[in-house]
Amino acid sequence: MRKLVYYIAVTLDGRIAGPKGEYDFFPAGTEQQSAAYGAWANTLYPETVPTAYRAAAGLADTPNRSFDTVVMGAATYRAPLEQGVTNPYAHLRQYVVSSTLGRDVDPAVTVVPGDPLTLVRELKREQDSGSDIWLCGGGKLAGAVLPEIDELVVKHYPVVAGAGIPAFDGAFDPTVFDVAERTAFPNGVTLTHLTRR
Repeated sequence: MRKLVYYIAVTLDGRIAGPKGEYDFFPAGTEQQSAAYGAWANTLYPETVPTAYRAAAGLADTPNRSFDTVVMGAATYRAPLEQGVTNPYAHLRQYVVSSTLGRDVDPAVTVVPGDPLTLVRELKREQDSGSDIWLCGGGKLAGAVLPEIDELVVKHYPVVAGAGIPAFDGAFDPTVFDVAERTAFPNGVTLTHLTRR
């Protein structure tokens, strides 16, 4: 069965963005450190780079490595939408969970107004293509589909936001994951891969 993988950047206090969706405060380190970290992450998960930036990152013709589908919440999708980008991950099947967006926002994007758990379960039951499903964000959606998250890939940045959007925003539901791998980078970022116990 296909897995749902939550691949996300978080602050030390568990925020994926500031109160208004800001993410430009995540420290990148020096230019050299940032470039080295970015190249490493892009090699590991090239499909998580938005289509508009793939050529600049040297990924224009790079095949998807881990995911063929992305699921995101309305707030996550609105960030590119506000910049006029309606199809941010053209190289993936895209699903946006939203009760406020119209279904005709872009022919390549499927807007799902209903229960995100039903959507995720249907996607996981699809014939195994060898690729998994990337849960891109946000916190409310992650909280809603927590029962179906199989793996976490968490990029911890050395910064405290103090307020903002939590990585998981849902009911109290302690869920244990085991650390499978952890890598630290000179720019202070720690990437941790966890699997559901």
